[in-house]
Amino acid sequence: MTAPDTATRPRPHPLDAGVDVERAEAAIVEHYPRLVRLAYLVLPPSLGRNRRVLTAHALAQRALPRGREASGAQGLVPFQRGGQDGDPGADAGYAYVRLRVLRAALEAGLPLTFRALPRRAQLPPALPQVWGLRLFPRSGGAEELALDQWLATLDGPARAACVLRALERLDGPEVLLVLTEAGVVDPQAALAGAGGPENDALFASPEFDPCVLQARPTDLLRRRRWVRGSLAAGAALLVGGALLALPGGGWGSDGAAAPAYARNAAAEQALDPARVTRAPAGQWRTADRVDFSAWPARGDRQGDKELLRRALAVWARPGASVVVSATPDTPAGPPMGPPQLLFAGTVDQAVVVLMHDGLRVVRYAEPLSGTSGAALDFARTDGAAAETATALVLSRVDGNVRYLTAPWVTGVTVRDLLKPADAPTPLRLGTDGITAPVAGPAPAGACTAWNALALETAAGPRLVTDLGELTPARLTSGAPGAARDVTQAAELSEWSRIACLLPAVRSHGVRTVNSWAYARQPLPEGNGTAAWLCTRAETWRGTADRVQAQFLAPGAQVAAQAAKAEGSPACGSREPQVLAGVLWKSQGGHWYVLAAGTAQFTSLSVTGGATGSATGNRLAVKAAEGAQVELSGKLTDGTKAGVLR
Repeated sequence: MTAPDTATRPRPHPLDAGVDVERAEAAIVEHYPRLVRLAYLVLPPSLGRNRRVLTAHALAQRALPRGREASGAQGLVPFQRGGQDGDPGADAGYAYVRLRVLRAALEAGLPLTFRALPRRAQLPPALPQVWGLRLFPRSGGAEELALDQWLATLDGPARAACVLRALERLDGPEVLLVLTEAGVVDPQAALAGAGGPENDALFASPEFDPCVLQARPTDLLRRRRWVRGSLAAGAALLVGGALLALPGGGWGSDGAAAPAYARNAAAEQALDPARVTRAPAGQWRTADRVDFSAWPARGDRQGDKELLRRALAVWARPGASVVVSATPDTPAGPPMGPPQLLFAGTVDQAVVVLMHDGLRVVRYAEPLSGTSGAALDFARTDGAAAETATALVLSRVDGNVRYLTAPWVTGVTVRDLLKPADAPTPLRLGTDGITAPVAGPAPAGACTAWNALALETAAGPRLVTDLGELTPARLTSGAPGAARDVTQAAELSEWSRIACLLPAVRSHGVRTVNSWAYARQPLPEGNGTAAWLCTRAETWRGTADRVQAQFLAPGAQVAAQAAKAEGSPACGSREPQVLAGVLWKSQGGHWYVLAAGTAQFTSLSVTGGATGSATGNRLAVKAAEGAQVELSGKLTDGTKAGVLR
């Protein structure tokens, strides 16, 4: 949850020089992208990305003063560092409009109260408006995601301090001066909470640029039906909407849900909280199908019908303020029938509801008070089994993750994959299956640790890790068709060398990740023995599986990626063969082309910048530095096969 922005209060700002309206307008036009980015980063993330984008543009446009001359910013407020012609640092008009944008963005984060009328910045912008589309900046990588999550934990003044330092390149005293002029009560505390400058370069990422946007449609079917209905019987629709709003005539309070677009008996039954199904507490012990459908309902709010009503309504019709996410190729529509309740209760600073409809697990989350900032997450889970239906993510707060474990999980320990020799740390597991919070993998975007959960079950331990989705991914080792849970010291040692490559499959709808040491190769000049690994990430949807071939040199802490492919059957049960190669430098300073394939290869050859061949599934040929070569091999059936790509 985002920290409440309560540390700012508007106050007079006596400044020395005057800035006329024409100069302020020129500054806004010339530096508009920078001003909008500043407002977007300072605005509270709880507004949702679509509203933050529109509000950021509105604040930048409203920075133009009303009179012919406004109090300037040259006397007390420092400019952005630079000094070259055209840089905003040389423009007092820019310093003035920047201060107005910053003050308005901080006001937008103030909580609404009944004692005072809301300020203009706290309300949804009247202009600009976009109808029929949801706008949001382009998605970034794991580092940008981690930075965005960290910014969400700060209050408005601390975010403002980060932005002034990172984007405007102001030093500490200058940041304090700008914050003071913007009305921050305790600028020293804001600067102290802004962290260090190690991630400042990420603030210029396209993920935080509200001027370069992606667009997605709103509910097209709802819009089409509304237009047709209004053209056919506008008056009747108006009367029907009034009847639905009458006590006892509608569905009750739907919280952050959009207006209902149809009255259909089957649809209403699916969204009726009284019809939500629950599995008996001990059903998983005797059920033939042991997956999420065998989970009993848990949580301290599972009897709260109003909460379930809001969750179902938002599931069917998420409003514009709801933050919706879904794993790739996961339908985000309403349930086909009454779903099964898995959990409803208070978790940290939010109320969470987990439901399952046979195809998907859906998580609805709302603040402890009100429904502003509600979130809806979809994850595909069809084809789940006891091995992959072991846990679900309940919440992520401050980089920590809480899980809800399956009823057949009897204990949980935490293992750092980068430290295979360390004993796992016990993790407290409540009677309702909720774990204590555990630090997520690669905290703050740096791969200095990678936590995984070892879940104890009657069938043996299961090792899972969080890849940024509702369902943690199961980690296994072994040849295709014979993969097993990671328990042996050698398997843990291999995973310690490839764990930092897992961000390549984050947020990809991954069900399992298997690592297979398919070959070992003695290196030329007696430089030891290298290992060749193949890592295959299989998805819940059964397509777009990602495969990596990795080369692990003796003594290397992290394996090097030799080849990769998406949608390839390589390293899988259908097509277990794989071939990859690297250009390697010996300790004596000589370069070699090294290649290795699985046992299905009877010979390998290389052409291009180096030429050679070898019998068997391994090859080492001298080459020049930077040589470009082509690898191929023959299989046991005589067919020719190329490298993984």
